This record gives sequence, structure tokens and C-alpha cells, in this order.
Amino acid sequence: MTRSCPEPPPAGPELAAADVAIIGAGVVGTAIARTLARYALDIVLVDAAPDVGTGTSKANTAILHTGFDAAPGSLESRLLSRGSVLLRSYAAAAGIPVERTGALLVAWTPEQLAALPGIEAKARANGYQAIRPVRADELYSSEPALGPGAVGALEIPDESIICPWTTPLAFATEAVAAGVRLLLSAQVNGVCSADGGHELVTARGLVRARWVVNAAGLGSDAIDAMFGGGGFTITPRRGELIVFDKLARPLLRSVLLPVPTARTKGVLVAPTVYGNLLLGPTAQDVPDRADVATTEAGLRSLLAAGRRILPGLAAEEVTATYAGLRAATEHADYQVYADGGRRYACAGGIRSTGLSASLGIAEHVAGLLGEAGLPLPPRPGYPAAPPAMPYIGEAGPRPYQDAGLIAADPAYGEIVCHCERVSRGEIRDALASPVPPADPGGLARRTRAGNGRCQGFYCAAAVSRLLAGGPGPAAGVSAETPGAAEVRPR
Repeated sequence: MTRSCPEPPPAGPELAAADVAIIGAGVVGTAIARTLARYALDIVLVDAAPDVGTGTSKANTAILHTGFDAAPGSLESRLLSRGSVLLRSYAAAAGIPVERTGALLVAWTPEQLAALPGIEAKARANGYQAIRPVRADELYSSEPALGPGAVGALEIPDESIICPWTTPLAFATEAVAAGVRLLLSAQVNGVCSADGGHELVTARGLVRARWVVNAAGLGSDAIDAMFGGGGFTITPRRGELIVFDKLARPLLRSVLLPVPTARTKGVLVAPTVYGNLLLGPTAQDVPDRADVATTEAGLRSLLAAGRRILPGLAAEEVTATYAGLRAATEHADYQVYADGGRRYACAGGIRSTGLSASLGIAEHVAGLLGEAGLPLPPRPGYPAAPPAMPYIGEAGPRPYQDAGLIAADPAYGEIVCHCERVSRGEIRDALASPVPPADPGGLARRTRAGNGRCQGFYCAAAVSRLLAGGPGPAAGVSAETPGAAEVRPR
């Protein structure tokens, strides 16, 4: 098992040896950390980024899937079905915004209509029985703003929308509270493996661990190769999306899904838990794993699709655009396994369903590690209650609406971001939280500050002062929009 080791960095802290090192603090890695924290293990969670949930986890369609359309019998189908159940329960306990909007998978051509019975049969094979056919007249009664020409649909009443930012943050917060060490800005550049375990060479020093779990998302194939794997290759698949202003929200009740193709699930229109409408994604394989740029061609194609699906969108304002990268591989299924001989587990090739399946994946990985030889003694006091996360959705009460809260602490009535109605108290709380933001993007994912119609034009200076520890006056401050290329779902 011994391999030659790369040169360690010239300086940096050397952490005490851990039982398990998890590489990747996206929604899957933080879910694994939260699940393993239930056992009496010393765990370190490592990520190259300065915050948790910064990659695909923050830039997706933010849908909590039922798994109705996964390939029956696949690992993805099993873990997605299980993960969806677990995450719905966890979200309710932790205060993660979720809305059960349901979805309508719409057929626009006779060929697509003919494909619906097969999709329904697949859903039932996956154990989802609530799916049902919908006639065209019933479809338009439910969604009167739908474009002309739809010939039928399938209703999936349990599809939901969720906050993709609060989810990994809640997992990480629970893990840190249980003693998991969080090491950010620590890209893994190499590994040295010996009989006693592994040494990870990171940008912040050496990390020693007896076992390693690879949940590195877009970099999971590179990490897998460091451990002697190489059974899959990530081909980043870029998905561009458009966020419409909150005034567009009444156009739609449910998530509108297209009939999928062999390559992509296609362009959807969906509400968000923040009160906007979302259109996308595109699907384009790109060579650069950091290429999250939006393109003129991509946005034009989305707008054209949006006008066909929901013609009223043509009159609505666009608030933001963004792009995310999915970890597509040459395989049709997840690449999840554990190797006791190498004391290594991999959760790669998760693609676009990682958010919904995250807790199912984490439960499965923990089971594989136990079978591979990692002792899993229960941690005293666990399972613990999930952390109570700040609610940043539109379906529940926000601090600016709570007169009692404001009377007790006027900071919750001092609005800093007027577009999203974010108070100074919320920003203060985020900065003092167990997993605080490192930059304006991280603060936006915790509070929505700067994510509204003006994209931070009026509140950027006040938010920046609060981040820097200054007084940050709440109103009347104007500044140029910072970081206009920040990728964020809305």
C-alpha cells in the first residue's frame, strides 16, 4: 500500500491524526461528515474552497426530487429514494426551507405523449406510486399561464423545492458541533499512503488520517486516481440558468418538467423558496472544471424555451443568471464504493441529484465503511437534534416580520438589504455562527443579502462594512455591485 509521497508544502499547520478525513465540503461531503459524527470518531472535513457548499451544491435547480425518473435498480435510484425521505424529515427539523409544490412533466408532441406511460412505469418500479396522468384540459386548469400546445402531462405531487444553501450549511454546523474539524482553503495536492493510513498534502499543511472518504465532486476522479483508482473520469457538464424577479412568481404553481432525453432532463421552469422563478438548465460538456460562465447562446436558448413553456416570462424582469457544473462521468450510475485494504471510500459521479440524495449517500457510505473495517462505536449523546438554522425562505416568517423579536433586539428591524429584507441582526448572527461566511457570497447564501433585484447595488457598502466588523449603516448607501459574476441560485 506504500506509495511515494509528494513534497509537503513549505509551511502550514500539521493537524493531529484523525480517524477519517473527508475530502470535499459540498452537500455530499458535509452529509457524510454529519452522519459519521454520530460515531465516536475523530473526523476532519477538508475543502479547497474558503466555505462549505461552494461548488455544484450552490448552483443547481434547487429541487428536492422524489427519484421517480431514476433508472430502476440503480444505486442512484435506491439512494435518491432513501435520501429524499431523510432530507424531508431533516429539513423540517432543522428549519431548512422546503415547499411541496409538486411537479408536472409536460408533453408537447405526440411522441412525448407516447413516452409518458413508460416514465410512469419507471416511477412505479422505483417505488413511487403517487404519479398519475393528467389530461390537457386538467393541465391548463392547474397552470393557466402555460404556453399553448401541451397535449398531456404526468403529475408528481411530491416533488418539492428546497434551499440548496442552508442544506450543506446545516450538515456542516451539526458536524462541527459534534467535534468535526473543518479545514477550508486546503486543496489536496497529493497523498502518501502507508500501512498505518494516509497523509494528505494540502495547501494548509499535512493532514493525517487512518481512513479517507473522497467526496470531492468535480475533483473526485483526480482524488480517486491519487488513491490508485481511476475507474471513472469527470466530464464537467455546464448548466446555465436564469432567475426571474419575484413579480413573476404568480405565473406558476408547480415545477414544470420536460420529457427527458437520454442525455439531459431538459429545461424546466420552477419556483424557488426565495420567491423567484427559475428557468434552465442548459447542458453543455466543457473541458474546464472552473468554467461557470454564462453564454449568450445559452441564455438565448433558455429565453426561447421559456417563451414557449410560459409565455408570460417574456414580460418579466431577469434578476440574475448563473451556471453550475455537474460531475458527469462515462457511467450511468453513481461511483460509490469502499476498499478496506486501502482504507478508502469514494462517493463520485453524483451528477445532478446529489442534493436530494445526500443523506442517502451518507448513510450508504457509513455502512460501506463499517463493512470495510472502520470501527463505528456510537458517540455518547447521539443522535442529537439537528441545529436550528435561520429561515431564509419566503413561505415562513422572517425576522423583519416578527414584532416581538424586533422589540427584544432592534437589530432585527434594521434592514440592510431592502430587496431581500435582510436585517443587520441576521447578518450579525451569520458572522457569529459556528460556520461563518468568508466573503460576501457566503453571507448571501446564509442571509440572501445582495441577492435581490438590485444585486447588491444599494447594500454592498453596508454589507462589506459589516463583514469587516464596522458599523454598516443600513439604508441609503450606494455602491457598485461587487462580484457580479458570483454564481448563485435564487
